[in-house]
Amino acid sequence: MNVDDNSEGKDLGLIPGQYGIELILDLHGCDAAKFTRDSITEYFERLCVLIDMQREDLHFWDDEGVSEEDKQTSPHTQGTSAVQFILTSSIVIHTLDQLRAVYINIFSCKAYDPKVAEQFSVEWFGATDCSARFLDRV
Repeated sequence: MNVDDNSEGKDLGLIPGQYGIELILDLHGCDAAKFTRDSITEYFERLCVLIDMQREDLHFWDDEGVSEEDKQTSPHTQGTSAVQFILTSSIVIHTLDQLRAVYINIFSCKAYDPKVAEQFSVEWFGATDCSARFLDRV
């Protein structure tokens, strides 16, 4: 899509001259009680309202419904991952229960305020430490 020539794309708030933007958040010291499917779903719902994104399909990957002997036990794999598709791309989250860490990527070809997304994410997960990187995708 050529965003400079697409009047329909301008209605979506697309960013002229680049493909999109991506916020990468590494959150540590989080409240692991927030790592449930229900809490993560509510996080996506509220975040998308705050940054004005239209939610589409939501998919989870975790140990729900998995037998005890097949559940993940490693600190680097035990947790919940989810992809919240949005009209203009996706929001991906990985939670790690034992490490009390959350890794989030918010990628969109529609503009949004990364500071709003960062502050909300830190507050939602109760993070004591946050590393944030913001990228222009061209």
